[in-house]
Amino acid sequence: MAAKVAETLDRLHLGRFHYRLITVAGLGTLFDSMDVGIVSFVVAALVVAWHLKAVTVGVITSSTLVGMAAGAALAGLLADVWGRRRLFMTTLLIYSLATGLSGLAGSVPVLVGLRFLVGLGLGGELPVTATLVSEYLPAPGRGRGIVFLESFWAVGWLVAALVAFLLIPAFPVNGWRIAFLIGAVPALYVLYLRRNVPESPRYLERWGAQEAARAAAAAAAGRASGGMPAERVVRHGARPGELFAAGHRATTIMLWVLWFGMNFAYYGMFLWLPTVLVREGLPLVTSFAYTLAVTVAQLPGYLSAGLLVDRWGRRPVLVVYMLASAVMAAFFAFARTPAAVLSSGILLGFFNLGAWGVTYAYTTEQYPTAVRATGSGWAMAVGRLGGILGPAAVGWMLGLLRWSLPAVFAVFVAVLLVATVTVAVLGRETARKSLEEIALDRVPS
Repeated sequence: MAAKVAETLDRLHLGRFHYRLITVAGLGTLFDSMDVGIVSFVVAALVVAWHLKAVTVGVITSSTLVGMAAGAALAGLLADVWGRRRLFMTTLLIYSLATGLSGLAGSVPVLVGLRFLVGLGLGGELPVTATLVSEYLPAPGRGRGIVFLESFWAVGWLVAALVAFLLIPAFPVNGWRIAFLIGAVPALYVLYLRRNVPESPRYLERWGAQEAARAAAAAAAGRASGGMPAERVVRHGARPGELFAAGHRATTIMLWVLWFGMNFAYYGMFLWLPTVLVREGLPLVTSFAYTLAVTVAQLPGYLSAGLLVDRWGRRPVLVVYMLASAVMAAFFAFARTPAAVLSSGILLGFFNLGAWGVTYAYTTEQYPTAVRATGSGWAMAVGRLGGILGPAAVGWMLGLLRWSLPAVFAVFVAVLLVATVTVAVLGRETARKSLEEIALDRVPS
C-alpha cells in the first residue's frame, strides 16, 4: 500500500495542486524572511527611540535567533508525532501573533520575549513547510519545487527593504511598530489560505491512516471528491538519537556541518556588510539602490539552481554554488571601488542564495518519513547556532582583534570550504529518486 501511494505521487507532473501548495507555503516563508530582514532596520530605529545600548540591541536580535533554533528542533520532533499539517498551521499562527504584538511592545523585556516567540514560530515553520511540500512533490520535479519554494525568502528580503525605506524614515517615532504590524496581518491571511491543505499522504500512510493517505494523494492528482476522511493516526514519537543510528550517522554529520557553515557565513556576511564596508570608507552600501541590487540578484540565483538541481543533481549543484560563494566572498573582501563592491555583492547573493535553495531540497530528502521532520528540524537548529555565532564572531574579530576586512572574510571562505568538502565526501545523490528509495539506501546492509 505504501508503494501505491508513493507511486501515485511520483508519477504526477508538477500541476495546479503543487503550485498552489508551493505558493501558500512560500507566502509564509516570505513573511518569515521579511521579519528577519526588517529587524536590522527596526533595531536602528529603536536605538534612537528608546536610547538603547549596544548590549541591549544584541539581546533583542539574539532572542529571535535563539527562538529559531529552539523552534526548528521542537517543531521537527512534533511534526513527526502530530503531523506536518498541524505544525504547518501552528508555527505560522505563533509567528503572526507574536510579530503583531511586537509592534505594541512598550519595554525591552516584553519585546525580547515576543521576539523569542517570533523566532519559535519562524524557526519551526521552515523545516515543517519544506518537509510537507517535499512529501507531496513528484520525484522528477521535487528539487525544483523546493528551490522555488525557498525563493520566496529572497522576495521577503526585498519586501523588507521596501517597507523599511518607505515607512521608517516617514514615521521616525512609530515606523518600526507599523513595520511589525504589516508583517503580521498578511501572515494571518496566509494562515487562512492554508486551511484546506491536506496532511502529507506519506506521513498518513506511514502511521496507518490508509484511507486518508489515498484521499490526500488523490487530491494531489486532482481527483479528490468530497471531504477528507478522518486521519485516525497511531502516532509514534521520533527521538533525536535516531539521527545517529547506523543508517543515518554520516548523513546527520554532513547536514549539521552544512547547515552550521551556511548560516555562519550567511548571517555573518549579510548582516554585517553595510556596517563593515562603511567602516572601510564605502558609503555606497547604505543606499537603497545597493540593497535593492544585491537582494534582487538572489532571485535569479534561486531560479538558476532550481533549473539545474533536477538535471545535474543536488550534490553537484550545491558544491558548485558553495564554491562560487566562497570565491565571491573573497572578491568582496578585496573590493575597493563602487563597481567592484556592487558586482561582487550581486554575485555573492546570486550563488549563496542558490546554494540555500538546494540545501533545503537536499535536507528534506535525507531521512525516512518517520524521522524526516525531526532530522530536518535538528539540522536547521544546529544551523541557527551558526547564525548566532557568525555575526558575534564578526564583532569580536573587528572589535577586539582588530582584524582587517580580508582577514574576517577569510574565516567565512574557510567555513564555506569546509562545508563544501563535507557535502562532497559524505553526501549522497538523491535526484530523481523517490523518497522511499532514498530511505532504503540509508538502511545498513
